Amino acid sequence: MAKEGVVAAAEKTKAGVGEAATKTKEGVMFVGNKTMEGVVTGVNTVAQKTTEQANVVADTAVSGANEVAQATVEGVEHAASGLVGTTVAASSEAGGEPTEQPEQEAQ
Repeated sequence: MAKEGVVAAAEKTKAGVGEAATKTKEGVMFVGNKTMEGVVTGVNTVAQKTTEQANVVADTAVSGANEVAQATVEGVEHAASGLVGTTVAASSEAGGEPTEQPEQEAQ
């Protein structure tokens, strides 16, 4: 009879340990899934912020390049108008007929 009691207790213990292991496994899987979802969300957030910052930097670079290009064009136009004015003035001094009037610059 004692032997049967020990066997019954061992069976109950075995069943209890099996049930606890199953619940523990389910809990670990749940926590693991939530952690994975959190990591994925975090990575996506960082990626989105990085993309936004890259776009800001790219927009700023393009804007700066456009400003430099515009200033260069304006500088070339200014230099060219100065050359035309100098050429016309030199032609007048040499007794030639000026074909263009020099632009007067505001001072």
